[in-house]
Amino acid sequence: MTYYLKYRPQKIEDLDIANVRESLGKIIASGKIPHAFLFSGPKGTGKTSAARIMAKVVNCLSNEKKYGEPCNKCSQCKSITKGSNIDVIELDAASHRGIDDVRALRDAVKLAPASSRKKVYIIDEAHMLTTEAANALLKTLEEPPDHVMFILATTNPEKLIDTIRSRVTNILFKKATEKEVERSLAKIARGENLKDKGAIALISQKADGSFRDGAKILEELVTQKVKLNTKDAEEYLFKKKTFNIEELLVHLAEKNTKECLMEIEGVVSAGASLETFTSALLKRLRGALLNKVGLEGEEYAKLTKKEIIALIRLFVNAANELKGAVIEQLPLEVAVIEWCDNQNEQTGSKKELKGVDKVDSGNGNETDTIDFKEIKPEKKESVSTKKFAGEVTDEVWTKILLAVKPINTSIEALLRAAKPLGFDGGVLTLSVFYRFHKERLEDTHHLRVLEEVVAGVLGCPTRIQCLLAEPQAREVLKTEPKEEVVLTEETDDDIIKVAKEIFGN
Repeated sequence: MTYYLKYRPQKIEDLDIANVRESLGKIIASGKIPHAFLFSGPKGTGKTSAARIMAKVVNCLSNEKKYGEPCNKCSQCKSITKGSNIDVIELDAASHRGIDDVRALRDAVKLAPASSRKKVYIIDEAHMLTTEAANALLKTLEEPPDHVMFILATTNPEKLIDTIRSRVTNILFKKATEKEVERSLAKIARGENLKDKGAIALISQKADGSFRDGAKILEELVTQKVKLNTKDAEEYLFKKKTFNIEELLVHLAEKNTKECLMEIEGVVSAGASLETFTSALLKRLRGALLNKVGLEGEEYAKLTKKEIIALIRLFVNAANELKGAVIEQLPLEVAVIEWCDNQNEQTGSKKELKGVDKVDSGNGNETDTIDFKEIKPEKKESVSTKKFAGEVTDEVWTKILLAVKPINTSIEALLRAAKPLGFDGGVLTLSVFYRFHKERLEDTHHLRVLEEVVAGVLGCPTRIQCLLAEPQAREVLKTEPKEEVVLTEETDDDIIKVAKEIFGN
């Protein structure tokens, strides 16, 4: 039997999540157990185990006069533990999600228990029920027979209809902390007489809040005969010998594309997990970011706070794309190239702009300020630039786009369908080609990010004002030649499509 099943909690006090132990303990002590529960929380946190324990609580032969912990010795407790009790019915809503399944359940509910005091229905993945099935179940949940108790378990409670959520007692299973996972693993280690327990802390990190995953990882190490000391377990779990995060950070800070790509190729060649590699990188960047804002974390002086945030965004996106990638390392390679190329473009654009100075922003990061009097527009301006009443040149607009992109690519995509009309020293007015883009740019979050970036580029507090462009103005702008610095080559239709994919219809 696998560790997770062998050491499954059998009493309320065995549950490893403290708030769940306390909540269920108080309910049992009150003597008034609700007829319907909702156990909600991430996978592997013990929802089904807790449901079975509650089934034992209401049926344990030792609890005839007063509810308490199950004895785990009587025939009722033993049969529930084995899964052979015919009055405790476990249903998977993912495969029994239709209205016919619920109708059959409603008919069965009316029948008295065969040998127990209460029939207990444990419905796993309850959010998978169709709306019709959920509504059909509602009446039974509201007024069930006295001999029935329902326990719904789900990882996505928000997908359940509101009327069901309002009629059940919700017990929240939060993502387990590393200490709680360690507590669970320590019980397994004692039961299996594992002498070296140095790996437990590392396994709890790798388990990411799941007791089930933690037990599986420990069992894997034991099966593979890996010594459970810190050094051997760390190499097995994280394969740190196959990559060097600090070396990669140096190359990223230097914007050395070739060396960064070689580091990634080395990880692939060594057979290490790219997910583990990316996770280790993000963990290191997170520590550096926390250090920048005065919290506990390992310092990294070669990157500014703004650069660290931009890198985190890029590699979080890459991490999300890893599983579905046709070429395993491609998302990471794209992230690296985007980072290095964008930084090089920004460095190059500074040389092209006159009157650009470095100013300490007060938090250890430098920002650019621009003396607009010293910026001379090229003789050959675009049609759109000639119409501007202010002094925002094509060069300055390009700089704004380049500054926005590493922080929020969605905003940069929207700005590609806009042009600056003028700047009066405090307000930058934009002509936006499409209503959809205007609405998105005026969203509070996007507007705040954009105003912060523009203020950094222009060197003064700036408010953004968006105006919807006239149809003929769009056509004029479309005929103009593109500038030498091209961020993208999408058509207007492509821009609309990208923005809709990002933000939804």
